[in-house]
Amino acid sequence: MADVQDDIRQEVTNNPVVLFMKGTPQFPMCGFSGQVVQILDYLGVPYKGVNVLEDAGIRQGIKDFSNWPTIPQLYVKGEFIGGCDIVREMFQSGELQSHLKEAGLEVRTPAG
Repeated sequence: MADVQDDIRQEVTNNPVVLFMKGTPQFPMCGFSGQVVQILDYLGVPYKGVNVLEDAGIRQGIKDFSNWPTIPQLYVKGEFIGGCDIVREMFQSGELQSHLKEAGLEVRTPAG
């Protein structure tokens, strides 16, 4: 089990933005993962999607790692941000965009 935790730690350390999700960014396998993908794509933020359906160890391991019971889970610069509801609320309030910018990431500003 320690190996899974190490793998997860490496993913969140080596990638500025990581989304642990069901499915892939191209083909989300659940609505909640799909919503977070839509938000990240809308903001134009490059991120790595990790499909928890491909590995039961990671699927359980990420829940243990964050002490958060659900998937998807978004990490920015190694910090756990939250699941779908939190990400959506932060996006709607503009807090997510600010957080990403503070982390040194480019965020697309919608025209208009």
